[in-house]
Amino acid sequence: QVDLVESGGGSVEAGGSLRLSCVTSKITYVTYRLGWFLQAPGKEREGVASINSASSTMYADSVKGRFTISRDNAKNTLYLQMNKLESEDTAMYYCAARTGFLGPRLDSQAYNYWGQGTQVTVSS
Repeated sequence: QVDLVESGGGSVEAGGSLRLSCVTSKITYVTYRLGWFLQAPGKEREGVASINSASSTMYADSVKGRFTISRDNAKNTLYLQMNKLESEDTAMYYCAARTGFLGPRLDSQAYNYWGQGTQVTVSS
């Protein structure tokens, strides 16, 4: 198995910021499509942002202008910078990966490796 480990979640007031990280010591991120997904209680998992090996990105409409996805290939770390957080952003956030030089995708079926998630709670 490829282990992906998320961190950086927590509780924050509306309008605040968090930065999520996803790191692995077993793969080289440069060869992967990477993404962030959220899952709110009682809801299906939804794509938030994606980045591919060529650093092309894709964002859900709800987070455009507020969230930024990036990758540090030397550190094998994926980031999600989350600004202007809203109560509606409250969810478990998961990182995901798939091998290959592929385009960014926001559908969960486009990924085959998943982390265990980190909780983000936004109060208002």
